[in-house]
Amino acid sequence: MSLNLSEYVDLRPFNTFGVSVIGRRLIEAQDEQQVRDALELARGSGWPVLVLGGGSNLLLTRDVDALILRMCTRGVRVLGDDGVQVVVEAEAGECWHPFVRQTLAMGLCGLENLSLIPGTVGAAPIQNIGAYGVEIKDVFAGLTAIDMRSGETRDFSPAECEFGYRESRFKREAGRWLILRVRFALSRTARLKLDYGPLRQRLQERGISAPGPQDVSRAVCAIRQEKLPDPKVLGNAGSFFKNPVVSAEAAERLRLEYPDLIGYPQADGRVKLAAGWLIEKAGWKGVREGDAGVHSLQALVLVNYGQASGEQLLQLARKIQADIQARFAVELEIEPVAL
Repeated sequence: MSLNLSEYVDLRPFNTFGVSVIGRRLIEAQDEQQVRDALELARGSGWPVLVLGGGSNLLLTRDVDALILRMCTRGVRVLGDDGVQVVVEAEAGECWHPFVRQTLAMGLCGLENLSLIPGTVGAAPIQNIGAYGVEIKDVFAGLTAIDMRSGETRDFSPAECEFGYRESRFKREAGRWLILRVRFALSRTARLKLDYGPLRQRLQERGISAPGPQDVSRAVCAIRQEKLPDPKVLGNAGSFFKNPVVSAEAAERLRLEYPDLIGYPQADGRVKLAAGWLIEKAGWKGVREGDAGVHSLQALVLVNYGQASGEQLLQLARKIQADIQARFAVELEIEPVAL
């Protein structure tokens, strides 16, 4: 067993909020064998395990008395290519945006709308990450995971992952599955998703009437850079709240009082509301409490101005939730995992 075990590690560099808490033990796994060795060590020692990717969907509110297993596995390979569809597999530790860029450089379409999302490939299916009209489930071909209870390896089909809006089986069964590799069904033929208004507008502004995947990716990156702060400059985890989905009747009642309400009809007849609009309408945009705050340009993003604790950020989030419930009778759900 060749493992480098560190103890009492400051986890500030390993979460995009830049929150400083202490991790009791840390192992950075470079390959599958090290992952298995680390899990065996934890089982034998009776340690709980926290699997960590890029730390971009995590709010740490306290010290972590566990073995933190940081996934640093790397590798991208083509598993199948029929001339139209290409199945690409990536190791869980691959950084998401560089992986997207690599697939685009290979002439493949499918991930361009998901450009510049922070985090790792292995974390992407857990949250069923999505942006600008595309979710992981739309291009997902399967994954391989370890059952952390039994140590057995299992392949999951798309249906077995039970994807929903920012949801999956792996999120609901947190702590059971450790994702090793993820597979994507990408296309050599451009099948672009341009339904998102600001994306179409950005392409038009650039004079691009017949965009390709690279054009879409560049436009998405530009929009994200304008709307969302860089975690390296200002600690954040991107969108902090899910867009709430309400009944059509509830949405209509709100629209009667707020004609500028932003909502998107869903296939099941319900309406997805823009959480950022609700938060901004309630006056929270730009609010700061100590070093915890709501971003001045995007109300959906909570930020750490330097020394905020995870608990301070969580308390701010709870105040926002309570206010939105009182004003609009809408429940906001926190998107990052709070520990």
